[in-house]
Amino acid sequence: MQYYKNIIETIGNTPLVKLNKTVEGLPGLILGKIESFNPGNSIKDRMALEMVNEAEKSGRLKPGGTIIECTSGNTGMGLALVAAVRGYKCIFTTTDKQSKSKADILRAVGAEVIVCPTDVAADDPQSYYSTAERIHKETPNSVWMNQYDNLANTQGHYISTGPELWEQTDGKITHLVVGVGTGGTISGTGKYLKEKNPNIKIWGIDTYGSALKKYHETGEFDEKEIYPYITEGIGEDIIPKNINFDIIDHMEKVTDLDGALMARRLATEEGILVGYSAGSTLAGLIQLKDKLEDDSVVVIIFHDHGSRYVGKLYNDEWMEKVGFLKE
Repeated sequence: MQYYKNIIETIGNTPLVKLNKTVEGLPGLILGKIESFNPGNSIKDRMALEMVNEAEKSGRLKPGGTIIECTSGNTGMGLALVAAVRGYKCIFTTTDKQSKSKADILRAVGAEVIVCPTDVAADDPQSYYSTAERIHKETPNSVWMNQYDNLANTQGHYISTGPELWEQTDGKITHLVVGVGTGGTISGTGKYLKEKNPNIKIWGIDTYGSALKKYHETGEFDEKEIYPYITEGIGEDIIPKNINFDIIDHMEKVTDLDGALMARRLATEEGILVGYSAGSTLAGLIQLKDKLEDDSVVVIIFHDHGSRYVGKLYNDEWMEKVGFLKE
């Protein structure tokens, strides 16, 4: 008989799929790493498992404990799955920018969810960062995972995502394209791949309203770069410790509009239903097409599943409300 002992064992080993219509005219082979095949439907399952493993090994997370995290949804889902199997409670903070379905899904897997305002500074007491930290201090036998600064995030991708891509491409990968938020995916995967072949290009995709691209290029944290944006899953108004900017060869910004329209194109033209960040990442690659060669082997990380965005990205009324269907 072939079966897994629990759902955690199904994390990883996600497929690579060749893109066709959406990248027509681009040189090279363009492959999507479909991370929605993870049990929590996103790449965050990988780092969630590693963060829990590290917290258990270090003694910070004890039996019957409570996992606390600030999350846009996907990391929370990964943590909730691990918590369900291993017997922990979960309290998550999220922002009112995220789709309601994300919070509903987290509640469905047993988590308590607290929605915080988006348009406040990271150090504001109402922010989802500060709220998570406060709840941790008030809750006995709890751990605030803090995916932004917890380096187990990066390690999770160094030991799983990186080796998978090297093996799946038979070492022929030339470019890795990743949407950058906490930075764990691009830093961990990129570190592993660069160790295998220093010539592999690591490209990070950012969004307008985020401080990451300018920080990468200048080392300056410019608050003038920060303003509200619609794109979910990438971009930051802080500089997470997980982002190893030395690993990243180039960062490209993509508009809210271009990311949304490209995600919808992936669904209708490739049959790949993905989230907002995946659309932004492919749109960013297309903006960089002149840097590709005919023998390029490009892997794009498709971070999560489009089912979490049916109330927004895949809803015509919402798309019309924000002015995106005019195109």
